[in-house]
Formats: sequence, C-alpha cells, structure tokens
Amino acid sequence: MFQRVIQAAINAGARVGADPSDSDDVRLQKSLLVMSTVMFLAAGLVWGLMYFALGETAAGWIPFAYGLVALLSLAGFALTGRYRFFRFSQLVLILLLPFLLMAALGGFINGSVVILWALTAPMGALIFDEPQRAPAWFLGYLGLVVASGLLGPVLRGVNALTVQQVRVFFVLNVGAVSAVVFVLLYTFVRQRNALLALLRLEQAKSENLLLNILPAEVAALLKAGERTIADYFPGASILFADMVGFTPLTAAMAPAELISLLNEVFTHFDDLVDKYGLEKIRTIGDSYMVASGVPRPRADHAQALARLALDMRDYVLTDPRCVERRLSFRLGLNSGPVVAGVIGRKKFIYDLWGDAVNTASRMESHGTPDRIQITRETHGLIQDEFVCEPRGTIMVKGKGEMEAWYLLAERTILQN
Repeated sequence: MFQRVIQAAINAGARVGADPSDSDDVRLQKSLLVMSTVMFLAAGLVWGLMYFALGETAAGWIPFAYGLVALLSLAGFALTGRYRFFRFSQLVLILLLPFLLMAALGGFINGSVVILWALTAPMGALIFDEPQRAPAWFLGYLGLVVASGLLGPVLRGVNALTVQQVRVFFVLNVGAVSAVVFVLLYTFVRQRNALLALLRLEQAKSENLLLNILPAEVAALLKAGERTIADYFPGASILFADMVGFTPLTAAMAPAELISLLNEVFTHFDDLVDKYGLEKIRTIGDSYMVASGVPRPRADHAQALARLALDMRDYVLTDPRCVERRLSFRLGLNSGPVVAGVIGRKKFIYDLWGDAVNTASRMESHGTPDRIQITRETHGLIQDEFVCEPRGTIMVKGKGEMEAWYLLAERTILQN
C-alpha cells in the first residue's frame, strides 16, 4: 500500500513541469522535488495554524507564509518549467525559514529544535541537485546552527507555549523531519535502483546485439578501446554458400514470402554454425559465409567446417519447404592463412582477407548445385576422415587451372 501511494505521488509529480527532453535522472529529481514541496507545503500550513491557535502569531506567519509561497512557486514551475529556479528557491526557503522560526520562538529549546527542518536543505541538494553542491548547503545548515547557539542569550526567554506544548512540538519536529527524509531517500533509492536495473537490461541487450555482430573476443577488444583489431591466422577454413537460381525465384515469389524463406534457411544455418562452434562472417543477399579457426584457432578447423557443409547440404535437400521450392545451393570450401579484423567504427563487421578467402569464393561460384566443392588444401586436411570424389582440374577465374574435389560424407557415418 505504501509503495503504491509513493508511486502514485511520483507519477503525479512527474507531470508537473515535465519536459520531453528530460533524462530519467532529471525526471526523477523533478518528481521528488514536487512531492517534497507538497509535503513541506502541507507541514507549513499545519504548523502555522497550530502556532496561530496557541497564540504565537508572529511564529505562525513564518511556516504559514512558506506554505503560501511554496504553493505559488509550485504553480509557477508547472506553468514555466523553470526547474533550476524552482529547485534553488525551495532549498533556500527550507534552509532559512526554520532558523527564522526558531528565532521567533526564542531559541533551540523554546523552538522545539525546529531548526532541524533546515537539515532537509542539504539532504534535498543531494537528491535534487548536483551532488558536489550538497556540501555547500550542509555548511550553510551548520552555520545557521552555530548562529542559533550564539543568538540564544539575546532571544526572548519564554513564549506563549506551555512546557507540554513545547514537548509535543519536539516530537512533531523530530518525527516529521525524520519521516520526510526517510520518504525522500526511500523513494529516491528505490527509483534509482529501478533505473539502474533498466539500464543494466538495456546494456545486456546492447551486449547481445554486439555479440550478434562480432565474436566475443573481438567485441571485448572493441569495448576496451582497441583502435586496430586485426590478427593473422596461419590455419583457417572458409565456406561460401550461394543459392542457385535466386533471381528467377524473386520473380516467382512475393517479396515477403521470399524473405521468410531465406530467413528460415539462414536461421537454420546459424543454428548449425553455433552447433559446431564456428563463426558466421556475413550474409549478402542469398550468399552465406562462415569461417573456422578464427578468431579462436583450432586444429580441426577444416574438419569442423566440412561437417557444417554436409549438414547444410542435407538440410536443403531434405527440408520440406526447400524441397517444395526446389531450392539448391552451391557450397565451396578452402583452407589457408587469413587476416581477420574489424575496419571502421560505423556499421562495422568482422571480416576476413587473403587469397584463401578469394579461393573459397571461387570454389562456390565454379561449383555444382547441391554439391560441396573443396580445394587441394582442404582435401589434404580432411581426406583421412571424409570421403571425397575427385572432380579433376577446372579453370578458375583469376586463378587458372586448379584441382578440385567434391566432399561427399564423413567416413565414420558411412561405416555406421
């Protein structure tokens, strides 16, 4: 119940003097200052009426006048949105008026330590203002406390209040100030923790988004401020997969249906990449690129990528939707040294460079639908564990004549 009341008060306060450009912190500060002003306003009016009723007219006008001024100030803030002026004026009022009321009542004891209300000024500065300014407000409070002690001998010794009434005001002042401070700090800490939790959630989302773009190791370097992210890998394998007849398919299918189909196929490819602990580099249109051995070197980079290629081929050949649409992919693999890294700071990707990458792309583009074509380099690494069929020598653009093989299956699977 208490939390619901506080939250309702914060929500109401947030609408007073609101600015769409406010940050979450400023919005919280404004709502809490409005809420505290309302509490002080109510206390000022009540205290003023009590002093009037008890015959302390001069003392009564001080908190009562504050209540009226606070009401006008709150209305002005609601109309103008001048938060800094509103904040400063409120802190000055709650710092000075308790001192004046204490003097009007005749000192610490006769005033029932009403000066304690001034402590809410530095406390409010911590919550509503910049934290580095709070010490100045606290020094102002201490200065008034010292001044109250020095003025004691020259103030009147008695007032219209009885001893019992002075005791009641002692309790009221200490209890009310404690309640106000607790409510403000409780609300501030609770709301700030909620904001921090939301911030951590957003940071987690950003982290996941970054990890969807970059390998974890590379993302860590980027967050650490590394200006150049590039590494040489002497042994890696690269796979390219490209849909056959994509252009005619775009004419035969509605755009939304085509994108849905591509998304389904590539999402399955993504799951296979995760299954084998490999690194998806990018998709461009209907082309899909994967690397093995980067950015985490592994001795079985060629074998892991070969297993991925076989699973990709089998999925396209057996999935009902792919079969229905007669989807076909060419797959090409190559192994060798590469350079991998990130270039630029906007719309960046983790990319690979080197002749091994270009040759893998040529294996795909010069390949055969529904088959996996590999180079001599990859064949030499996997021939003991996989069944490969020689294709012979083919003419490759930009490379000349090259030996090529078709990857058929894994030997252990055939033996089983």
